[in-house]
Amino acid sequence: MAGPAFRAAPVRVRVPATSANLGPGFDAFGLSLGLYDDVVVRVADSGLHIDIAGEGADTLPRDERHLLVRSLRTAFDALGGQPRGLEIVCANRIPHGRGLGSSSAAICAGIMAARAVTTGGDAKLDDEALLELATEIEGHPDNVAACLLGGFTVAWMDGGAARAIRLDPSDSIVPVVFVPSRPVLTEAARGLLPRTVPHVDASANAGRAALLVEALTRRPELLLPATEDRLHQEYRTPAMPESVALVNRLRADGVPAVVSGAGPTVLALVEEPAADKVVRAAGDGWAAERLSLDAAGASVLPLAPQNASG
Repeated sequence: MAGPAFRAAPVRVRVPATSANLGPGFDAFGLSLGLYDDVVVRVADSGLHIDIAGEGADTLPRDERHLLVRSLRTAFDALGGQPRGLEIVCANRIPHGRGLGSSSAAICAGIMAARAVTTGGDAKLDDEALLELATEIEGHPDNVAACLLGGFTVAWMDGGAARAIRLDPSDSIVPVVFVPSRPVLTEAARGLLPRTVPHVDASANAGRAALLVEALTRRPELLLPATEDRLHQEYRTPAMPESVALVNRLRADGVPAVVSGAGPTVLALVEEPAADKVVRAAGDGWAAERLSLDAAGASVLPLAPQNASG
């Protein structure tokens, strides 16, 4: 049986940073942020060529080990076959190893680009199948759901299949990120979690997670109590003591702050009048930045006139 046909023209995919958990929504909630990686992929006659600018330019492999390439390969297999060659240009802005979904961005960029460059790819790999494939590669759906769908997402596994719904966060919410200079491996942070937790803590988190849906979408004034967590953040303190200390200090000052994903970035969800003041609250050792909320998720865009960064 003949393999798939590929478009001759390159495709450009833009993928957002994401923050998972958001406090109590452990392994379920995700938020799409206005910080983006851009990837341009072109099917070539032979070989593999990767050009990387920005985050990871000095450390990422430029061969089949690159997560983006592995994701492309997995998606091409699902679409019916591999192209003869690939040329890839990456403009990376999402920090690596900081809990802002850089791995999920690479995965989603790869599978989106593979679908876009394959003739009839949308019919062979629909949006539901994209989420399933991204989850299979990543291992859990929280970040990839937010990356693919944009907005505020609730993701879960149903009989082994990844599922997600998308909600619109309130326009008045401004995400502020505090990014430390040193990364923390997700595996190290997850390895600190206990196998069991007290029932009272699980019950408290269930209530806060339910409240967070209301707070994020309609009543931001409830974000401080809604982002309280008892399941994972304090347990991870040995891996990121400065991050947990910053979260606790901000919360003591009335700022809804959480560890972003597996850390060590700290995420504050504030309303517009307070955003600039919160940016200045972290002190030395943190790169603080206010971001926008991303509504689009992973998108195929027109090629930029000059380069992939657009």
